[in-house]
Amino acid sequence: MQETTIKAVHARQVMDCKFRPAVEVDVILACGALGRGAAPTGTSVGSHEAVVLRDNDPDKFCGKSVFHAVRNVNEIIGPAIIGMDAADQEAVDRRMIELDGTENKGHLGSNAIYSVSIACAKAMAEAEKMSLYQYIAQKPIQTIPLPTANSIIGGRYTDKVVCFQEFTFCPYLAKDMTEAMEIIVRVHHAIGQVFSKEMGGRPAQIGNSHGWMPPTEDPEAIMQMLDAAVRQCGYQDKVAYALDMAASEMYDKKTDTYYLNGEQVSADQQIAYAKKLTEKFPFLFIEDILQEDDWEGFRRASKELTRTILIGDDLTTTNPKLLARAYQEKAVQGFIFKPNQIGTITEAIQARQYAKEHGMLTIPSQRGGGTIWDVVIDIGIGLEAEACKSCAPRGGESVYAMDCIYRSAQENPDAVMYDFTPHVRFK
Repeated sequence: MQETTIKAVHARQVMDCKFRPAVEVDVILACGALGRGAAPTGTSVGSHEAVVLRDNDPDKFCGKSVFHAVRNVNEIIGPAIIGMDAADQEAVDRRMIELDGTENKGHLGSNAIYSVSIACAKAMAEAEKMSLYQYIAQKPIQTIPLPTANSIIGGRYTDKVVCFQEFTFCPYLAKDMTEAMEIIVRVHHAIGQVFSKEMGGRPAQIGNSHGWMPPTEDPEAIMQMLDAAVRQCGYQDKVAYALDMAASEMYDKKTDTYYLNGEQVSADQQIAYAKKLTEKFPFLFIEDILQEDDWEGFRRASKELTRTILIGDDLTTTNPKLLARAYQEKAVQGFIFKPNQIGTITEAIQARQYAKEHGMLTIPSQRGGGTIWDVVIDIGIGLEAEACKSCAPRGGESVYAMDCIYRSAQENPDAVMYDFTPHVRFK
């Protein structure tokens, strides 16, 4: 028996950062190394993502329990992979895909499969006495992803509907990672001060996913306040912006329109509004400008928005097939990397490799309210992705992500923060 042979697999139900049930898996190797993994669940979830299997029993955990997925690990997946070599991640992941037998992992559940996939990788990292990112990289790190801060979170609130989901700032011209982190700290707190002033001195409110709740629905006004906070800190020459429009969340299929600042608008109006914002503010990238099935609309948007990069999330769902289509149709120039969307580390890495080979950006992102120990940022560092998204810089999962990036910079003093300037289109 090899030391990296899988000896035991055990799953249990635990809670994520929104106190929703999640699957957690332990994988133990013959050498005694333990890997523990838990698949996160997003707050806004695209319909093309792999299936998160829940019990849907209203009498158990408000219908959110995952006991069925836990049983699938303990009774089906575990027995099938015990005896396999965890060093062959692709073989283990392929075995689970074959066991499931569906395109969207709806039989066994992507939360079951991905939790095992994570646990195997972490067990190998432990066996090799490496951090997870070092194990994924298998070589010295040369570049570290640009950290970005989703400090202002929109979406649906009791008193307002902010049509865009995330208003983000990016310290892309910081001289090093320490300065990037200081910029994030200072600007994040300055946003609260600007919001408080806008509200007549009342304290700024915490909203979704730890972010600041905007005092208005108007995206342009929110951007003006974010820009004011950056300028208040004196970082206007080092910071640019990003936006997650999360258009599928505001799309009305019956009327084929989007909710935008109090009105229902067409796809062309949505594109025109985003274009107007890019002419007023320096955007590095804009994510999910239209709903997840409007491929023709994304192609139009890519032609229209010349001052920023368009990124797919719900459109591409970390799926190598969808990513290839997006490249071939010139729909987007990059994608949000969320391995749980596809369901295994192997498939997620294949998506990253395709993007890198075709000049597309890869931006790893935590799921809002996911698990504190979400490994997506670790994987992104190991793959030397271009930038990383976490939740707003407040709360356990976000602190974990930011510290992963900051720690990796200090552990690799010869590595540099990824130079985003070749991708800048607003100058």
